[in-house]
This record gives sequence, C-alpha cells and structure tokens, in this order.
Amino acid sequence: MATNTPSPIPGQYPTMDSLLPPEMARKAEDIGVRKSDMDSWSVFVLAIMAGAFIALGAIFATVALSGTADVVAFGWARVIAGFVFSLGLVLVVVAGAELFTGNILLVMAWASRRIGTLHVLRNWAIVYAGNFVGSVATAVLAFLAMHYMMGKGAVGMTALTIGLGKVKLDFVQAVASGALCNGLVCLAVWMTYSARTTTDRIIAILLPIAAFVAAGFEHSVANMYFIPFALFIKDGAPAAFWTSIAKTPADFADLTWAAFFLKNLIPVTLGNIFGGSVLVGAFYWVVYLRKQREA
Repeated sequence: MATNTPSPIPGQYPTMDSLLPPEMARKAEDIGVRKSDMDSWSVFVLAIMAGAFIALGAIFATVALSGTADVVAFGWARVIAGFVFSLGLVLVVVAGAELFTGNILLVMAWASRRIGTLHVLRNWAIVYAGNFVGSVATAVLAFLAMHYMMGKGAVGMTALTIGLGKVKLDFVQAVASGALCNGLVCLAVWMTYSARTTTDRIIAILLPIAAFVAAGFEHSVANMYFIPFALFIKDGAPAAFWTSIAKTPADFADLTWAAFFLKNLIPVTLGNIFGGSVLVGAFYWVVYLRKQREA
C-alpha cells in the first residue's frame, strides 16, 4: 500500500538536538526580518497581548511577595516571585505576542542590513505603545476587581511598596538596572531560539527571568503595570483599604504619574535598549554573523 511518507535520504536523519549558537544567530536574524515585515495592526494587537501577559506575571509575583516577610527569607521570597513572574514571558513566547524588550534583538537583522533603521524604529514604537496599552489596561482591570484587597490588603500594600520603590531610583541607577534586566530577558529569548519543543522554551525562560526579578532589575513593560496599579490604588482605594494596612495616601506622596514617566519609565527604557542591543545582540552578531556580512 502506497504512502506519502518520503523515503529517507542516505546520511540524513531527523534530529531533536537543540540548535547551536551559530544557527541560533541566523534564526534570530530571520525572526527579525519576519517581525519587521508584519503589518502594523497585527503588530499592535500582538503587542497589547504581550503587555497583558507581562502584567499577569507581575500580578502573580505581587501575590507571591505579599505577606512573606515573617515567613520566608528575603532572598527566597524574591526567587519565588521571579519564577512565577516568568509566566509573562512564557505566555509571550509560547502563545505568541510582541514584546518590546525581546524585540530589541531586531538589531541583529539590522546589523546584517537585512532590515533598515526605519523598520526597526517602526516596530519598536508600535510594540512599545501596544505593550503600554495592554499593561495599563490589565492594571485597570485588576484595580476594578479589587485585587489589592486580597490578604486583608496585603497585596495592595505590596503593590504600593513596589511602585514607590521604583519611582525613587535615580536616573543612572534606573538605566543600569534596565540594562542588566534586558540583558537577562534577551538571553532568555535568545536561548528559546535553540529550542525544539515547547518544554525547551519554557525551561530556557525560567532562570534568566527569575534572576532579573530576584535581583530587582527594572523591566519597562512590567513597570507599565506595577506603577500604574500602585497609582490606581493610591488615588482610588476606599478608606477600608487604608485602615486595613494602617497607612494613608500621604505615605506614598512620591508616587506620582510624573515620577512614573520621568524617574522610571524613560531611563529604564533606555537601559533596556542598551542591555538588549549591545550586551546581547551586538556581541552575538559580532561573533556569529559579522563574517557572513563581510563575505
């Protein structure tokens, strides 16, 4: 009985081996080209989804950190929060979405002159805007759901503490923290390029993402959720919430929209761009793709 199964070619066998770094570099380049060719509307919608996915990871991490001070050592609490925050990038990579911090790796296709500068900037701008919409929209939903009241206000207190800490960074500190963060995020994305299965992708993501969260590094898209959610609580939580945590909005006076943009989002975004494009993309391009470009 005839079948449609092709006959094996002598000397060629299917493999489940992970891709090696030179192949990963070429894959990163090809992915950059495909991303830059997508229509703007599709990119924007997928970016909204990515913002929401990262926000869901941030919600998970906030819950994990709440009420742990007297139960779990500081370091272990941060590690646990990092692992659960990984949900966000797992959803982006496996479900499919467009994340600004990961798309910084488009610089590899740009360096090989397979896409132009305007293509890169267009993609980054659309994705960044979509991530902002998705993250803030999720923060609005979490606020309306009164998520901050969980644990007798413990989740809200944690969210306020996180938001306040982020707007108190000085400029250089925020840039450096953003660079270290996206170095790890882009390494996570880079390692998924070696994967053959969904399980491979998830495992590749977990440790780098857990590391940046545990270390307290700054991720621009995550902060599009963390800080607005804290601001919504500060400006709109009922008196019962403030009574439950024995605080008042005045205790979080430094937490403002202006501080969100000027003291966190702008410098962290600059750091994220540097960390992903230079500390990861440029180094791997020089090692694996430079000679191909010169040939």
